[in-house]
Amino acid sequence: MTKRLQAKHKIDRRLGVNLWGRAKSPINKRDYRPGQHGQRRTKPSDFGLQLMAKQRLRGYYGNIGERQFLRYFKEAVRRKGDNGEILIQLLERRLDAVVYRLKFAATVFAARQLVNHGHVLVNGKRVNISSYQIQEGDEIELRAKSKQMAPVLMAIELTERDVPDYMQVDHKAMKGTFLRIPAMGDVPYPVQMEPNLVVEYYSR
Repeated sequence: MTKRLQAKHKIDRRLGVNLWGRAKSPINKRDYRPGQHGQRRTKPSDFGLQLMAKQRLRGYYGNIGERQFLRYFKEAVRRKGDNGEILIQLLERRLDAVVYRLKFAATVFAARQLVNHGHVLVNGKRVNISSYQIQEGDEIELRAKSKQMAPVLMAIELTERDVPDYMQVDHKAMKGTFLRIPAMGDVPYPVQMEPNLVVEYYSR
């Protein structure tokens, strides 16, 4: 599991975007980076744009470690098709990302914790590996003792995001189904993601 060494809202300020579309993000009031020189406006280089695209994508999925993220890229390159599209699909199939999309957790970090603490079942079996790859048709459910947890009940009431149409969920039963692997355009990112720049970054 990747340790989050910084508060998640600091990730927003460092990257200069409201990465998860949350109302509490400080970037809504201060749209510049932290630090003494945070308000300087400089035109980034091509490398800078590629690096920023990579950092945004890594950050969005819970600040995935560099080595693990590189493994996703290599797997995307190994498969046939658009490398950027496949990279997004691999990330969207992570169990913690699916739990977050189903609104069982308020943040991707909370979703990862929910998985790691053994609260999540996949096809009736407990899975505590946040990077576990979900397949089409898999059913994701919270354990019986976990369905009435306060953070879970609060998460499903959030109005800042909806469950995407490539998943189906019953919040009364706390159970969802991963219907299909999404295309890039199906993924409801609050900010623009540019996986093509991530591919360029690693292809240098």
